Amino acid sequence: MALNAQSRAIEIAGKNLANVNNTTYARQRVIFGDRGTVLTPDGAQSLGLEAMGIQQLRDGLLDRQVMRELALQSSFTTEQSAYQRAQAGLGQSVDGSAGASASGAGSGTGGLGAALDDFFNSFQSLASRPTDIGERQALRQKSQILVDNLRQADARLGQVQADLDTQIVGDVSGVNNLLSSIADLNNQIGRVEIGRPGSAVDLRDQRQARLEELAAKIPIETRPGTNGQIQVVMRDGANADVVLVTGAAVTGPVAFNGTGLTGGVPATALSFSSGSIAGALAARDGGVQTLRTNLDNLAAQLVTSVNAAYNPTAAAGGDYFDAAGLTAGGIGLAAGLTASGIKAGTGAAGDNSLAVAVANIANQVFSTSGGDAIDGTLAQHYAGAVSNLGQALASANARTSDQDSITQLVKSQRDGVSGVSLDEEMADLVRFQRAFQASSRVFAIVDDLLNTVVNGLGH
Repeated sequence: MALNAQSRAIEIAGKNLANVNNTTYARQRVIFGDRGTVLTPDGAQSLGLEAMGIQQLRDGLLDRQVMRELALQSSFTTEQSAYQRAQAGLGQSVDGSAGASASGAGSGTGGLGAALDDFFNSFQSLASRPTDIGERQALRQKSQILVDNLRQADARLGQVQADLDTQIVGDVSGVNNLLSSIADLNNQIGRVEIGRPGSAVDLRDQRQARLEELAAKIPIETRPGTNGQIQVVMRDGANADVVLVTGAAVTGPVAFNGTGLTGGVPATALSFSSGSIAGALAARDGGVQTLRTNLDNLAAQLVTSVNAAYNPTAAAGGDYFDAAGLTAGGIGLAAGLTASGIKAGTGAAGDNSLAVAVANIANQVFSTSGGDAIDGTLAQHYAGAVSNLGQALASANARTSDQDSITQLVKSQRDGVSGVSLDEEMADLVRFQRAFQASSRVFAIVDDLLNTVVNGLGH
């Protein structure tokens, strides 16, 4: 039995070495035990050494901490990615410090900020040369560029939100697949560990890997069950457990209702603040939607103010912008507005009163308390929108970087318990080989003695 025990130990040490780069593998070791003793006429005799079982070196507390940190890491990373795409959709670089973006958004060298400046500068140029057809053509062109930039920014930001919805739907599908996989592994572990607690070590490794994949999508907790099985739970708004998996059964699939998740039986609204789904929702309904709302308010104020200055009598067909287009996605020039039809004033040739009135809007300070759509000037409002996005992106970058460090630290702590050490396993391998050789030598000596006795008696 000693040979079998040492052979099993050598096998496990070799298995550990083979999995040194397997991040889902927890180190194993053989538990040795004495088979007991029997009484003989010559006294008590040992029955020898036995490999009693295989122990998996896992720390449940560290495993749970890793899952919590993975959920936070995934949430921050998803937010970061969404804000980076929103920056691209805005068509203007956003300084990570946010402050530089805010100061230069109104007079930037590209994007919507530059288009807004060019629009008012063109009206100023028309006021200087009210009879110049070239100025009218330039103004018409700059006006269309501003409209196109607002529409495109809104469409791109809307696509970012739609992409986040698609990601959430895909993540929910992945969640339900993982729940089914965990339930199946629970079933297998339960069958193996009836009467042999902790023996399904490889299945437990697989289940822990699935749990960590799941934790990257939604924050979960586990509860111990019978025969090595577990429950997988989330929390509802009252901080009560909502069971998603119990034993070998998925108790209720997770579903996305457009604003949040439901799960369990009966379907219950789930409360969560980490995981990739939480990060996607936070970005979709937070920073990205706030930016779209700010652009809508900018467009509404621009349209109403310019139309009021350009068409002070509210004459039919006299507006500069389409009066119905009060959103960034719906803004447009008035129907039939041509370069030659743009007015600089209402009087004789050379009158520039309308062009001056519109150009002055660039410096007009608005107030929501007075019924306006924005506070401050148009450029200041846009700078604030850019600044908000810059701050959201800078915050996401900082949180992602910090969380990466924390996650790696916790994983390193777990690796100190569960990870495979080449030095330790090589030392164990040599030790078990020497023990095997020593046991083999004992049997060889006993065999030689028996052979000598038998052959000697035969003579």
